[in-house]
Amino acid sequence: MDGTARPAGELARAAGVGASTASEHLSVLVAAGLLERTASGRRRYYRLAGPEVARALEALGALTGPTPVRGYRPSRQAARLAAARFCYDHLAGRLGVALSEAWHASGWLREGLTPAGAEGFAALGVDVEAARTARRPTVRTCADWTERRPHLAGALGAAVGARFLAAGWVERHRTDRGLTVTPAGRALLADRWGIDTARPRTAEGTVRFRSAG
Repeated sequence: MDGTARPAGELARAAGVGASTASEHLSVLVAAGLLERTASGRRRYYRLAGPEVARALEALGALTGPTPVRGYRPSRQAARLAAARFCYDHLAGRLGVALSEAWHASGWLREGLTPAGAEGFAALGVDVEAARTARRPTVRTCADWTERRPHLAGALGAAVGARFLAAGWVERHRTDRGLTVTPAGRALLADRWGIDTARPRTAEGTVRFRSAG
């Protein structure tokens, strides 16, 4: 879901199925145009075919709701993904939704990107012009499967996600698409948009995001 190409064996382990079963299902998804397959030596890697596939999966997840977790490790992972993650190439989870709502409240976003928003995002170092001239829509909404509310997608969402990573405001988790908000990121969120990522936390360690006002 974060756009990273992953080997078939890793995907099989994550799904809890055997290698042959995973290979069969992956081939079906490639044939359907939902996955892209690349090869490096004897290994085959798979990734989502594009942001529209990720958007469709997020929408399906929003309809079905989170899968019940069993055990400490799955609950930690679920909590991390619910707090902040990448949905293909844009920010999602409580972080993505809180930011989208703050940008709408501040007038940066309406049905699309406003002049104030273009200026504000550019001041953050977001490549607004590249987002405007990209092949896909500049601004799209994506149904967040954990929050059941939309977050920013489209070319602008991708540009914002890239900027948050490059600036060190968020960091990727080493094993999944979850994100950690860094101290610099927490300061930015609080100062610019009144989003508080500090405690309290749940027993599972989930950050509670709160928008001021």
